[in-house]
Amino acid sequence: MKYVLVSGAMLVGILLSACEDRVEKQAVDVDKGAAVTPVSSAASDIAQPFIPQRADPFIHRTPTGHYYFIATAPEFDRIELRSANSLQGLASAQAKVVWHKRASGAMGANIWAPELHYFDNTWYIYFAAGDAEKPWLIRMYVLANRSADPLNGDWEELGKVNTARDSFALDATTFEHKGQRYLVWAQKDPEEKSNSALYLATLISPTQVGDVEVEISRPELEWEVQGYKVNEGAAVLIRNNKIFIAYSASATDHRYAMGLLWADADADLLNPASWHKVPQPAFSTNERLHRYGPGHNSFTLTDDGQNDIMVYHARDYLELQGTPLTDPNRHTYIRHFEWSNEGFPDFGQNKPD
Repeated sequence: MKYVLVSGAMLVGILLSACEDRVEKQAVDVDKGAAVTPVSSAASDIAQPFIPQRADPFIHRTPTGHYYFIATAPEFDRIELRSANSLQGLASAQAKVVWHKRASGAMGANIWAPELHYFDNTWYIYFAAGDAEKPWLIRMYVLANRSADPLNGDWEELGKVNTARDSFALDATTFEHKGQRYLVWAQKDPEEKSNSALYLATLISPTQVGDVEVEISRPELEWEVQGYKVNEGAAVLIRNNKIFIAYSASATDHRYAMGLLWADADADLLNPASWHKVPQPAFSTNERLHRYGPGHNSFTLTDDGQNDIMVYHARDYLELQGTPLTDPNRHTYIRHFEWSNEGFPDFGQNKPD
């Protein structure tokens, strides 16, 4: 499959700002008249986790400005929700377990990447899970709750998301555009040339996609195939008459990074040729900021609804404590991001959170 790569003047607007030289600041103690030891401003740039030890973070903001937080717990055994009236309030909100893995069979292991969505007057949680006896039999599943508040009521297991083939699949996300609901997910490609590629289809029920499934991105670029050939963790953002999909690629260590796809809002989203891939990573490791392997993001808004926020996970050190999956310290971070003159998101690769 051939992708359209952005180049020329448009690329200038898309690619992230160049690294700026850091200068040390020297303060003078006015009262004592003594020079204070210069301190590199980079030290204050290192971000503190918004929520520690939570990976694959997803924040849902209601039309009234209420926030819900959901993410992967490091034990991979449960789904939790947090709720707050402000974005910052999520950091101290108490987590409530709304579902726990099954003791046997499907949905019994590796509970990963839950997302909370609301449509058809129902709350849905899309997540990935393995089998208790076969932990790597990863598939996508759905829970439903018809209560007004997803922290109340009962969560019903609707079962597996059905796609055209039965293979390793995860990281489902859904969005609506022009009255049509779509599902984007990661799945092992039929030729098994990569670990996972990104697919798009209409969603005709919470657990069933339409007949037409299209591959919109596969790991082909050098930065997408570090350790593993992976495209996963799609996050959708509709702005400036375009559909943007941020996604993550490569192994989930310091090589993990985010890329960007886009299509015109008036294009046929089920035509693979409508999707364009920015050739360079949109957000990646920055050692100066102690940001390693950022990825699997989502998007939300500030409390006033006026500014865009990116939510993502990363580690704050290079050397893993075990493996990427057993090291629990993928932390949730949030950051404000800007837009280029061409209307593309600039996640601020060299800027602190």
